[in-house]
Amino acid sequence: MTTHPSNAARLTKDIVGSEYFVLFLCLAVFLAFAPFTPGFASRGNVANVLVACLPLLVLATGQTLVLITAGIDLSVTAVIGLGSVVGSLVMGGDAGWLRGSPLATPMAVAAMLGTGALVGCLNGLCIAWLRMPAFMVTLTSMMFCSGLAVWLARQAVHAESIYNLPPAFLALGHPGGLGALLVALAVLVAHLLLTRTLVGRWFYAVGHNPRASLVSGVPVAGVIVGAYVLSGLFASMASILLTARLETGSPNHGKTLLLDVIGAAVIGGTSLFGGKGRVLWSVYGVLFLTLLGNGLNLVNVSDFLITIIKGGVILIAALLDVWRSRIVRGS
Repeated sequence: MTTHPSNAARLTKDIVGSEYFVLFLCLAVFLAFAPFTPGFASRGNVANVLVACLPLLVLATGQTLVLITAGIDLSVTAVIGLGSVVGSLVMGGDAGWLRGSPLATPMAVAAMLGTGALVGCLNGLCIAWLRMPAFMVTLTSMMFCSGLAVWLARQAVHAESIYNLPPAFLALGHPGGLGALLVALAVLVAHLLLTRTLVGRWFYAVGHNPRASLVSGVPVAGVIVGAYVLSGLFASMASILLTARLETGSPNHGKTLLLDVIGAAVIGGTSLFGGKGRVLWSVYGVLFLTLLGNGLNLVNVSDFLITIIKGGVILIAALLDVWRSRIVRGS
C-alpha cells in the first residue's frame, strides 16, 4: 500500500529545502521578539541592527568564498586586529607615521587592505603549494597575527589602544556613510564573481573535487590562493569599519566574531565540506544571527548564555544542512 505525504509534510519540506529558509527563520525571530521586547521593532533599533551587521557581513562573505573551495579561514579576526594597529600607526596617535598629512587616511586604508591581502596570500600559498591543512595554517596565522598586533601597538605607544585618528577616516564608520556603500559594493562583487564568472565556477569545482578539477584544466592552486587573498581583503574591510566606528586602533577588535563568521555562513547553507554556498545565503545568515543577538541583548540575556545559544543554533544549522541536502537529492 502506497502512502502519500500530507500537504503539511510537503510544505515543510518545501520550506526547509528552499534557499530562502533562513529568511523564514529571520521572520520567526523578529515575530518572537517584537511583541515582548520594548524597542526591538523600532526604526532606530532596526537601523542599529543593519549597521552592526556590516563588519560581520564582509567577514562572512570572505569566509563563504573559502568554504566553497573546501577550506576554512580562522585567521580573519586576527587580521582585523593587525590591520587596525597597522592602519592606526600610519595615520593616528602620537606615533602615526603620516599624522596630519592629507595622505594619512588613504595610505592607512591601503596599508590595512595590504595587510589582509598579504596574510591571505601566505595562508593560500601554504595550503595550495605546501599541501598543509587549512585549519592548522589559519590557526597558526591567527596566533601569529594576534601576537604581532599586540607587539606593534606596545612598541609604538606602550599600550594596546591608539587614539586620535583623523576625522576623514572616522567618517567611514558613520551609519549610512561611505563604509556601508563600500560593503554593499564588495558583497555585490563577490556575489557576481560566484554566479556570473568562470572563476566562480572554478571555486565550486575545486570545492567539489580538486583532483578532477585539475585534470579538467582548472588552476586549482591559483583558485585556492585567490580565495584566501579575498578572505584577507574582506577581513581588512571589516577592520576598517570597526576601527572607524570605535575611533580607536586596537589588536582586540573583532576577537569575538569568529563564531559568528563561520556560523553565519553555515546557517545560510554554505557547506563545510566545500562545493556549495552562495553569498546571498551568508547575508541571510548574518541577518539571522544579528537579529538573534540583538533580541537576546535587549532582554538582558548574559553574554555567555548568548554564546551557548548561538553555538546550539550553529549545530542545528549543520544538522539541517545534512537534511536539506538529502531532500534535494531525493527530489
